[in-house]
Amino acid sequence: MIRIEPALRFRDDLGREIDPLLFRLLAAVRQHGRLTAASRDVGYSYRHCWNLLNQWSSFFGSPLVDLARGRGASLAPLGETLAWAAERVQARLGPQLHNLAQEIDREINRAVVEAEPTLRLAASHGYAVALLPELVAAEGGLRLELNYLSSVDAVAAMVRGQADMAGFHLPVGPLAAPLFERYARWFKPRSHRLVRLVTRTQGLLLAPGNPMGVQGLADLARPGLRFINRQEGAGTRVLLDAMLERSGIDPAAIAGYGSVEFTHAAVAAHVASGQVDAGFGVEAAASRFGLEFVPMAEERYVLAMHRDTAVQRPAQRFLAILAGERFSSSVTELAGYRAGEPGSVISIDELTAA
Repeated sequence: MIRIEPALRFRDDLGREIDPLLFRLLAAVRQHGRLTAASRDVGYSYRHCWNLLNQWSSFFGSPLVDLARGRGASLAPLGETLAWAAERVQARLGPQLHNLAQEIDREINRAVVEAEPTLRLAASHGYAVALLPELVAAEGGLRLELNYLSSVDAVAAMVRGQADMAGFHLPVGPLAAPLFERYARWFKPRSHRLVRLVTRTQGLLLAPGNPMGVQGLADLARPGLRFINRQEGAGTRVLLDAMLERSGIDPAAIAGYGSVEFTHAAVAAHVASGQVDAGFGVEAAASRFGLEFVPMAEERYVLAMHRDTAVQRPAQRFLAILAGERFSSSVTELAGYRAGEPGSVISIDELTAA
C-alpha cells in the first residue's frame, strides 16, 4: 500500500529552507536539557547537531540554544519562539494535512494497488482514534480511511453514506442525554449500532505549576486570565458551553472565549507557549505538552455505523482489531484514556444514562 505524508517546510524570501531537523532538535533540547541527550533523541551525532545550531544561529543573528559547561542546555528566547511556532503549526494543520493525504492516498492506491477491503471512518479528532489507521494496517487485510470532521458532521457523513462509521463523544453523567439531542435526529435504534472505543478525561489545560491558581470553571472569568477555546460545533466546545451554562457562568465574561483552535493539540500548544493561560481539552494533550491539568468531565468516545455495515466482513474484522490486546495496550499509554471493552456494542440508553 502506498502512503502519502505531507510535510511542512519553512523558507525565507531568498528561498533558504530551514532543515526540519532543527525544530525536532529544539524540542528535544527543551525536553532533555542536554544537547547530548537531544542528539540521541533525534538520531544524529552531537557534532552534526552542534553545527546545525551554529548554522541557524548565524542565519538569524541570535543564539537558539544557551550552552553552559556543567549546566546543560536550554533554549534561548529565539529558540523557544521557533520551537513553539513549529508546534503550533503542526497542531493546527495536522488534521487538515492528514485529510488531504487520505484523499491523495485513496486515488493513488485505486490506480496502482490491488484493492483491499476499505472502511471509511469520519471522526472527531482525538488521540485514540488517531492510532487506528496504523493499527489496522499493521494487522493487515483491511484498510481504514480516517477523515477528521466535527462530531455532528461525522455523524451526518455516516448517515448520508459518505462514511461507513462515525466517531463522536458524549460526557458521562447528567449532560449526556441533553447533548445527545444534537445527534438524535440522525439515529434510528433499529438501523444503527453504537460501538465502544474509549473513555477519556476532559478538563482545564494550564501552564506548568498553575501560576494563576485555577481550580475550576469559575476561575476562567477572573480578570487578567487569557483563554483559548475550541471552534463552534466541536464536541469539546459543546461540552464546555453546556458545563458553563449548568454552572451559571457567562461565557462573555471569559477573556478569549471567542478565540478558537481546531484540535486539542493546538489548544495545548497555545497554553504551553505562554500566549494564553488556560484552555479546555483532553488530559493527553496536557501530558504531551507538559501542562497542568484539572479534570472536569469523563467522556465516552464511540463509533456509530449502520447495522448492515456492522455485519459485513470488513466491519467485523475492524471490531475484532479493536477488541484485541494491541489497541488496548496503545490506549493505556495515553494520559487520561481508558479502553473499556472496545469493539463491544453500547445502547443509546446506556450511552445517555445519567
